[in-house]
Amino acid sequence: MTDISSILSEISHRPFELPIGPWKYYQEWNNALFLHWEIPFDTLRKYVPAPFHLDSYYDKYYISLVAFTMQNIRPKKLPSLKFISDFHEINLRTYIDNDNKKGVYFLNIEAEKHLSAFIAKILSGLPYEKAIMKRTGNKFNSKNAVKGFAFDTEFEIKQTLSKKSNLDVWLTERYCLYLDKKNDLWRYDIHHKEWELKEVKLKKLSLNYQIGDINIKNTQPNFIHYSEGVKVLAWEKHKL
Repeated sequence: MTDISSILSEISHRPFELPIGPWKYYQEWNNALFLHWEIPFDTLRKYVPAPFHLDSYYDKYYISLVAFTMQNIRPKKLPSLKFISDFHEINLRTYIDNDNKKGVYFLNIEAEKHLSAFIAKILSGLPYEKAIMKRTGNKFNSKNAVKGFAFDTEFEIKQTLSKKSNLDVWLTERYCLYLDKKNDLWRYDIHHKEWELKEVKLKKLSLNYQIGDINIKNTQPNFIHYSEGVKVLAWEKHKL
């Protein structure tokens, strides 16, 4: 049984206040592999709606590929249904700072299951797509035949980071996400305990992701993180 009150009571790590009102969805982001690349501002700017302000770390801009397993996603007052609620996911994101609320914007988002992708897209408005995914231990393989995207990796998990750098925190501790849909702009607020990050070594990485001029095909990431996961509360989206 998840102790929701313990999640809500840990807020000192948040860069801004908890949202007002009750949370709407519960979900778990488990066994998460983060790969981060530095991308030139002019390249990235073209693929993010103009009203969203790109966030930078000392004038450096990043995108991140996050491969993880979504589990137990459910509305607040309903149980999770494993055949819908549990699925592997890959998202490609960048970093936004609007109204002093640092969050993420998804350049691409894929799910393992047709039904999960369909329902997630309908309920959230996020542009979920189906991809063929397989995960076994520390191996993760994904193919998106429609777009030609592919991801194949094997990795070794190392020790827990005893002290995070400011960049580690900047890349991972994000408590909202931004969405554009039908000419409207939205923000979802979320909350979870602080990510516990581990060092990770890539033993293999084959990668084919290209969105316009953003091309990370078979390029090594600048930074890598791994986490066993977080339990997440999400609020209803807010129109900007």
